[in-house]
This record gives sequence, C-alpha cells and structure tokens, in this order.
Amino acid sequence: MDYKNAGVDIEAGYRSVELMKEHVKATMRPEVLGGLGGFSGAFSMSAFKDMEKPTLVSGTDGVGTKLKLAFLMDRHDTVGIDCVAMCVNDIACAGGEPLFFLDYIACGKNYPEKIATIVSGVAEGCRQSGAALIGGETAEMPGFYPEDEYDLAGFAVGVVDEKDLITGASIKAGDTLIGIASSGVHSNGFSLVRKVFRMSEDALNTYYDSLGATLGEALITPTKIYVKALREVKEAGVLIKGCSHITGGGFYENIPRMLPEGVRAVVKKNSYPILPIFRMLQEEGNIAEDMMYNTYNMGLGMILAVDPSDTEKTMEAVRKAGETPYVVGSVENGEKGVDLC
Repeated sequence: MDYKNAGVDIEAGYRSVELMKEHVKATMRPEVLGGLGGFSGAFSMSAFKDMEKPTLVSGTDGVGTKLKLAFLMDRHDTVGIDCVAMCVNDIACAGGEPLFFLDYIACGKNYPEKIATIVSGVAEGCRQSGAALIGGETAEMPGFYPEDEYDLAGFAVGVVDEKDLITGASIKAGDTLIGIASSGVHSNGFSLVRKVFRMSEDALNTYYDSLGATLGEALITPTKIYVKALREVKEAGVLIKGCSHITGGGFYENIPRMLPEGVRAVVKKNSYPILPIFRMLQEEGNIAEDMMYNTYNMGLGMILAVDPSDTEKTMEAVRKAGETPYVVGSVENGEKGVDLC
C-alpha cells in the first residue's frame, strides 16, 4: 500500500505545478520576491513605502455552486476569473489596490491539465486586476470530493493610504449613485439558477436570440473585475464617497453597507437596461421582483456614490476603463436602506 493506492497522486501534483508555471509567471509584479514552489509567497513593501499611512485591505471568497455549471459544461478556464473578481472587487470597494492573490483548489482527483486550466483563469483574473499570483494550494482529497469535481477559493491582499479609504462616512443627501454594468449573473445565486433551469447538456447548449448566446455561455460568463474602472475614477480626481459591490444579497443587502446612518439610497429601476438573462430567470422561475433584486446584481455589478458635481467626470473615467456606467439614482435623507422605484 502507498499514497497513490490511497487515491493521492503526488506525481500528478508535480505535473500540475509544471503546467501552471507559465500562467503564474504572467502575473508577476516587481515586488514579488522568489519564485513558485516555496513554502510561502514573499512580497516587498516597496509598493507602499511612499504612503503616509499604508493600510492593508483583504478579501476572501469562492466561486460557489457556479462550479456545478463548470462541471456540467466541462468548462474550467473562466471560474478562476470569478474567484479573483469576488476578492479583488471587495478590495477595490475600500479604495485599495490589489497586490497579490493566493488560490486554493480541492479536488477528488488531480487531473494536471484540468488544474492548470483552472489556474489559467485565476491568472487571467490576476492580470485584469494587476495582482500577482504568488502562491496557492492544490489538495487532492479522494473520498471527500467526487473524482471529477473540485472546489475553488482564494484570498487577496491590497493596500490603500488610510486617507484614501472609501468608508461611506461622507455620503450625504443629494449625492449621485452611478452603477457600472455587470457581465451577467456573476458568481452569486447559482443555487437558485440551478433550480430554475434544467442543468442538462441539451438545455445548456440551447441558443437564445435574446441572450445572443447559449444558456450555458450566458450563465458561465465570468464576473466583471472593476479594479481598473475604480482606479480611473480616482485618477480623474473624483472622490468616491461610497462603493458597493453587488454580490449575494443583491441591492437590498449590499447598497446599505456603504451608507452612513440618516440617509438612504433611491435607485430607479428603469435607469439602466436589465440584462436578458435576468428577465429569463425571473420568468422561467416565476420569481418575485423583490426576490430578484434581493438575490442578483440585475445588471449592475458595482454602485458608486459621488458628489453631483463629479457625475460626468466619473462617467467619463468609467468609460475610459472600458466599462459602461449609468446614473441610477441618488441619496436622500431618511432611515438607512434602499428604495427601488
């Protein structure tokens, strides 16, 4: 008896590392010290030596049951982007610059090519956000996961000068709310998605004119990474007063998280186009509108609060980053919360 007979193939682990090296290398920043294969990742503090009060910000998350879709479609090159996005978007919400990322993959059986494909998506997410992929772990866990399944999670660290932290404390009545378009369902609410749509090969491969894609393609579209857009807004000289990453809990849970006491957000539902995938999901599942807004991003992945005088400057900066912005509402006096009208 040996470890391989027990279900853990150490040689496959070595092969996985070799296959992923080229993807990891493409994410490197000058501050990264050492190479892949050490017991820890090292990152120089030179990135923030000129800040008055450098403050570390962090985020950790996984992909959730969207992975079930990846298993069904045998599509593993984009879920890594989702994993990175869920972490670095939270860091960007605080005004931070993502510095580095680490991933964790747990699988029933280590198929080196599949693991490398997953990591290629992680590396792409890191490239989009400017973060270095400085480490990770692939755990082969036979008997815990089915052989053809895995879980994927990650952890990111960023930095921001304390004076530039986005806290929402200065938000006041009259401020403008600007939403940035999402790419689709992103990586939340897939337990409900999988209840509404048939998760079969035929159903996922069905093309819909309204989606401009097959159902599977529309659903697996990776989460938008908003780091560049928020950086462009900051570099345009705009003070982002508050920022909300619209993830699990939708509008009702996430928007109030950026608000101080005494004000509430008013979002106009007709101020931007709701993506067709959400219309289809609501109709097919007979889901109440409030539940949709309480579960999904409904086409807006990020919402910013800015002074009205900065509205156009913010819109221009978001467009410069290649994203689509909308003026979606405003802030009013009242009990902290959100009104959709």
